[in-house]
Amino acid sequence: MSAPDTQSEPLIKVEQLFKIFGSKPQNVISLVKEGKSKEEVLAETGHTVGLSNINLEVQRGEIFVIMGLSGCGKSTLLRHFNRIIEPTDGKILVDGIDVMELNPQQLRDFRRQKMAMVFQHFGLLPHYSVIDNVAFGLKTKGVKKAERLEKAKQWLADVGLAGYEDQYPAQLSGGQQQRVGLARALCTDAEILLMDEAFSALDPLIRSEMQDQLIQLQEKLKKTIIFITHDLDESLRLGDRIAILRDGELVQVGTPQKILLEPANDYIEAFVRDVNRARALTVENVMKPPVRRLTAETIGEAYKQMKASTSDYAYLENDEGFQGSILQATLKKALEQAPCEHAPITEDFLQQECCSPGALLEEVIPNTLDNEYPLPVVNEKGELKGELSRQQLAEVLVQS
Repeated sequence: MSAPDTQSEPLIKVEQLFKIFGSKPQNVISLVKEGKSKEEVLAETGHTVGLSNINLEVQRGEIFVIMGLSGCGKSTLLRHFNRIIEPTDGKILVDGIDVMELNPQQLRDFRRQKMAMVFQHFGLLPHYSVIDNVAFGLKTKGVKKAERLEKAKQWLADVGLAGYEDQYPAQLSGGQQQRVGLARALCTDAEILLMDEAFSALDPLIRSEMQDQLIQLQEKLKKTIIFITHDLDESLRLGDRIAILRDGELVQVGTPQKILLEPANDYIEAFVRDVNRARALTVENVMKPPVRRLTAETIGEAYKQMKASTSDYAYLENDEGFQGSILQATLKKALEQAPCEHAPITEDFLQQECCSPGALLEEVIPNTLDNEYPLPVVNEKGELKGELSRQQLAEVLVQS
């Protein structure tokens, strides 16, 4: 996944957002602000609390996942970003624009230019061909036919549907229809994609393929994507950051790793308890800094450094980066067998096995368990970034 731009101002800011459903929401909101629960407000007033005091920021270029159980308010929150649902109270800023201040014409222009939606049940026009469905958003903008069809054709190719231009939605599988929906949203060039349970109606295999496709497209496009899901595994796979809602309240916002490793409360802890952490966490998430470094060039010098640090193993580095792991026992044995104190350290003394920071934990479990000493973590540039031990792995993977 692409890294969001965390240095600039957030693209979207939501401040003290409330939504009360009922005939007189303004008369009820004071009860919510006083701390009355969703159940108490419903019992006393007959009004439903959709959202309560939501504050969050979405960075440019990130996939921001909003998740929670059914009825938690996640789809309600999504529909506030483009004012399909009007808030009872609060502020929504999108790229510095106060969405609440837009008049009807400005709001229509804002929706057409700034945001595009991908729906759970595809939302395709059944009497339009595939290419006309994809080009529909450009048609509403007044783009000339030849231009919009050419652009739609390119996006269909990007989502793997080249050759399907003249088909109709009813002729496509569910996964293909969702690809058309995704292409239609992307074709508008909107900066923000709103994806409401976009993959939840798909079979598991097709769903996984669509997740892969979204990740691949995001690496290239770097859109700002707000993705709604009730599936924790999906949110962990897609999200740069995740917001978890419960009964209309924001419980925790953080990276997938932070939510898994530092749950904010008992609710989040229970929520993530059954997650397969080996598939959700990478080596970088759990590795520790490498403290046993060597810069020696000779066997004698290396042995001397290791004895001084009382270390059984160390990582040898030079100007070219990480060279390998070395054991004190190996150096001692060499010195006992021959007077080679000033001999250079060759590859024969080094263990080259290592792992990548971005590798999933499940990929490195066998090597980690098979090694008595921690695995060095080395990036693509050959730089030593950390180490991963059996103990660290066990602490993360064993659930309490």
